[in-house]
Amino acid sequence: MTPITTTAELAEFCNGLKGQPFIAVDTEFMRETTYWPKLCLIQVASPVSDAVIDPLAEGLDLEPLLELMRDETLLKVFHAARQDVEIFNNLKAMPTPLFDTQVAGMAAGFGEQIAYDALVRQMLKIEIDKSSRFTDWARRPLTDAQLAYALADVTHLARLFPVLRDRLQESGRLAWVEEEMKALSDPAAYDVDPEKAWRRLRPRKTQAKYLAVFKSVSAWRERTAQQRDQPRGRILKDEAIDELATQAPTSLEGLNTLRGVPKGFGGSKFGPDLIAAIKAALADPEGYAPVVDKPGPPPPPSAGAVVELLKVLLKARAEEAGVASKLIATVSDLEKIAADDEADTPALQGWRREAFGSDALKIKRGELALVLDGIKVRVVEVRRTPRSA
Repeated sequence: MTPITTTAELAEFCNGLKGQPFIAVDTEFMRETTYWPKLCLIQVASPVSDAVIDPLAEGLDLEPLLELMRDETLLKVFHAARQDVEIFNNLKAMPTPLFDTQVAGMAAGFGEQIAYDALVRQMLKIEIDKSSRFTDWARRPLTDAQLAYALADVTHLARLFPVLRDRLQESGRLAWVEEEMKALSDPAAYDVDPEKAWRRLRPRKTQAKYLAVFKSVSAWRERTAQQRDQPRGRILKDEAIDELATQAPTSLEGLNTLRGVPKGFGGSKFGPDLIAAIKAALADPEGYAPVVDKPGPPPPPSAGAVVELLKVLLKARAEEAGVASKLIATVSDLEKIAADDEADTPALQGWRREAFGSDALKIKRGELALVLDGIKVRVVEVRRTPRSA
């Protein structure tokens, strides 16, 4: 098997894909020791053709493929798409529209975050050969067996997609998946602006000084990791950011007294830059601190019991619908609903409200009850007896 290694070959292959209803796409990449994922291989299949593309080939320009990724008339099908989408978004080619068969599998009743090989096994009755699963995809040359293994990921996906789509269409859940795809293809989900890096973490305090240093240190780490192409954790651990924000050291000696900061950090090449970032935040903490939501009032004493009740309701409704409960609501969603009937949570919006949210509010109001029928939980309407005059 010979991968595509020239721009001319890639352009010819991509021209043949134009006008197709969809393409199945997968990537192989390495990022264990880097900040940016190193793209090593791209596999593409359509109903009429397929190919493996070598992005490491000297002189290869990926633009013909990136044009297809941007083509809004061509559906791009992935499995567990987030990291693949991140790669193409970094290449200025957000793949829209897209379809994620892992999300679709959850909506079709195959459980939470079903693996690709399990979905292929259950829907296509095909057992995938995993012998090349742990290949070093950056190594060249790749063997025919490795290339065949990589290509099979998309040839099976191209067969799987129409079957899964039709199943969702028949059950009336295709629109559910399409709604989820909007969030997956939102560029904001892949924003790596260092000034927004603090949002991925959980600041523990709300004071301006703490938040300003928290944001500044997070930005410094993100910027440094990007520039050096190293994982964030190799620059500074998450827990160290909270400690730095709490202690706000302004000297190299102060850095070395913190337990969360690596030994000798103050004397490293990182030390002066980190201290400068902290001092910059402290120069105007009120102006630099991010705006965070203030914690609301403590939940009522009964909130814990309500959450447990909602968990049972969620499981019952998910089983009835044949949908993975995680796709409908998370524990965090349940906690918000328990505390507030108008909580800003996906579980009270769109199809989730129809499948679960409305009933969650009804059970809080005592309009529904959970009844154990043998080993199955049923949701029943509560009939209120009119009060006598």
